[in-house]
Parts: sequence; structure tokens; C-alpha cells
Amino acid sequence: MKYILAIDQGTTSTRAIAFDGDFKPRATAQIELTQHYPEPGWVEHDPEEIWAATLQVCREAIEAVGGAANIAAIGITNQRETTIVWDRKTGAPVHRAIVWQDRRTAEICAGHRNAGHEAKVQAKTGLLLDPYFSGTKIAWILDRDPALRARAERGELAFGTIETFLVWRLTAGKAHVTDVTNAARTLLFDIGKRAWDDELCAIIGAPRALLPEVMSCDARFGETEPSLFGRAIPITGMAGDQQAALVGHGCLRPGMAKATFGTGTFLVMNTGASPPHSENRLLATVGYQTRHGAAYALEGSIFSAGATMQWLRDGLRLIRHSSESEAIASGLPSNGGVYLVPAFAGLGAPQWNAAARGAIVGLTRDSTSAHIVRAGLEAVAYQTRDLLDALAADGARIEAMLIDGGMTANSWAMQFLADICEVEVSCPAFQEVTALGAAKLAALGAGLIQRLEDAPKAEIRAKWSPSMSADERRKLRAGWASAVAGVISAAN
Repeated sequence: MKYILAIDQGTTSTRAIAFDGDFKPRATAQIELTQHYPEPGWVEHDPEEIWAATLQVCREAIEAVGGAANIAAIGITNQRETTIVWDRKTGAPVHRAIVWQDRRTAEICAGHRNAGHEAKVQAKTGLLLDPYFSGTKIAWILDRDPALRARAERGELAFGTIETFLVWRLTAGKAHVTDVTNAARTLLFDIGKRAWDDELCAIIGAPRALLPEVMSCDARFGETEPSLFGRAIPITGMAGDQQAALVGHGCLRPGMAKATFGTGTFLVMNTGASPPHSENRLLATVGYQTRHGAAYALEGSIFSAGATMQWLRDGLRLIRHSSESEAIASGLPSNGGVYLVPAFAGLGAPQWNAAARGAIVGLTRDSTSAHIVRAGLEAVAYQTRDLLDALAADGARIEAMLIDGGMTANSWAMQFLADICEVEVSCPAFQEVTALGAAKLAALGAGLIQRLEDAPKAEIRAKWSPSMSADERRKLRAGWASAVAGVISAAN
């Protein structure tokens, strides 16, 4: 058995990659995922579409490496917080998946804050009360129909984020499991005890009977139903996408950090063996847990990065392909005072304002579509710098940043990132770091490696170092701060 199969179920696509024993990709298959927007601020996925796509990409990748006999184990990584509730007998979802970006539970979260629950929730979970997380999505699904809540209380329904749903289907309903990194994103999990918390379940309104068993990231989560791929394949690795990327980058020591520039931007810093606490509205979470112990992390989440470029392409039609943005931005001498605040689904860290909405400010008669495109790229850097400032205020300073994600192909944007953030930015040659992390965890769980450190380090493709003057940086950041303040003021 020569290969590890990594399933990477993301916000915009479902992918499977077969890695060889040296963690080199040997086969890849990918299918885009339909986005559903039933109301403003609502985002949904079809769980059956996700399942069908997962089967197809797995079968294509397995066939490409000679069949299931050559697959030693499966690792799974997933879009976190996206919530599914299904019938335990039939396996049928009772509602479409509510995606992490969805803001429909903003009023529910505000109610919990007004009731004085946020301090307790943050102390136990490391999270803030925000629609981003799974718990209030569960409550919303159950509260739309009293019969559903009654069924949940009786243990007839099951909850899971995407990895849990996939394992349920892959094992034909034999395994209802998750890992600590995904459990830590629900508002229901005490990250210090690394266990579900009954008090949190009661506050949020998520019946304990719904919840899966929580396991380490290198556990044996189950075996696939033999009829799916031709033989039973063990599932031995699992982590949410951002934690999987932390492992994929090799950020295994305290102080190491990575930033993923995908649909959103997620900056995660390994903080070591003890749960951290942020005074600056960052998230404390579990980085990973294996048989060798656990590592915690601080995280800053930005809701719109690549999604901004998709909007410029598909919504405003200012570009035909995201790749065009590099030449457009570099062709301007400056941003012309134009700023785009991409609060399409509210603002994430460190503002955490669910009511905020996007804005383009600073327009003059000299402004062109090129300025708006450039402003979209610049916004990613400004938001990332806001996260770094919050980390620094919490006493965690990053000297260099490992990056991945689709936006890293834009060299202009990455140089601007280095300039605004005042850090060296390094990008590995292999970009599917999330899938690589899942493969490393699966290899550990299958006994193919003895420690995560045994996996080879990534080859660096490119580096960008700061070169902007301090005066220029201050001017640009002041303009961004003013634009964000205006968006927040309008929301209030």
C-alpha cells in the first residue's frame, strides 16, 4: 500500500489528493461546489451534492494510483463550522448545510451576549458569540420546527460538521465522530478539558444527544464501507482546514504561524501546550491533538479574501479572471485613496461585527474600475495587519509568515502584504497545504510515520520582504482605519 488519500472538502470545491510515501501528490481530482444564497447574509450547501462529489473525486484519485489496494489510509480535512443535522436512521439531512459564512443567527448571538453569557463562553471555548460558529446554527435548525427539537432530544437526529457527515456516510452510519479541532469550533466544547460541556449545550440550545464522539486528530475514525471503493480503507487522520494547514506547513513549535488566503483569510499561530486567552478578540482554539499531546493556537479569521476577488469577477464583472488583478493593480501608481471594506458577511477578527456590510469609499471622478480591483487586493493585507496587531497586543509577535491559498499566486498582492504587515512572507512550492496536513495526520494514525516531525518540510517557492517606507505605510493604514470605522458606524 503506497498512498495516503486526503479528502479536502472546502467551501468552494471538493478535492481528493493521493500522496505517496514521501508526501508528494500523485493524483488529484476536484469538483466545484454550488453556493446557495436563499436570503441576504445566508449561505447554504447541499449535503447530498457534497457527498456525491466526495465519492467521485475519491474514486478518480484512487483509480489514478492503481486502485484501492494501493491506499493505506484516508485523511479528511474540511470547511469548519458548516453545520448539518440528519436523521440517524435514514442518513437524510433535515436541512441544507448552513455554511460558516452564514449570518442568520446574529440575533441569537446578540441575545446570548445581552444575557451575559459571552465571558463564560469565551473562557471555556476560546470563542466569541458569533454566527460564524456551529452551535447557534444547530439551534436555528431545531427551532424552526418544534418536532425537530423533540426528535433531537430523543436522540433520533445527529449533528456534524462536514467531516462528521462524510465519515458517517463513508462508514455506512457506523461512526458518528469528529476530532478536537472541529469540536473546538462549535461553542459547545471546553478546550481546556477537551470535552463537550453540558452547560454550554444548555446555553446555546444544542441537545447533547446530537453530538458526535470527539477523538484525536490521528485516531482511527472508522473504515469505509467496502462497496464504495472496492475494499475497506481505514480513516486515520482528521482536522479542520485551518488546523490541517498548520500541520501541513510544519508549524509544530510555539510561535510558528501560517496564513491561508482562500475564500477567507485565516491566520493561525501555534501557542504550545496550554490554552491561550486573547484580550483582543482573537480566537483561542485547539491547533491539533495526537497521541503525543496537544498544541493550542490563537487564530484570526477574515471572512472575505478570495471571495472578494470572486465578487469583483462575478458580481461587478470588473475582471474576467482573478489572475488579471495582478497586472491591473501593478499598473496604477497608487490606490487613488480608494478603499474596499469587504464586509459582505460582516466583519471577522478583530472587530467581530455581524451587522457590518461592505463599502467602497474614497471615490472621486478620477477613480476607475482598476482602483476598485486594487482596493480589493489591498483589503486582504490591511485585514491581515489588523490580526497581527491584535496578536502583538496579546504578546504574540510574528517575525515571519508562512502562507498558502489561491491568492498567493498574485505576486503584487503578496508584496503588498509583506509591506503592510512588515514581515517576511514565504510561500511553499506545493500549495495544497491543507490536504497535505490531512495526509500527515493520516500517516501518523496509520503508523506510517512515528511523529509529525518525521514528515519532510515543504520546499519554499517564493519569499517577499517589506520594502515600503514607514510614511507610506502609515498613510495607507490610516485610510483603511477610517474606512472600517465608517462601515462600523453605519452598522450601528
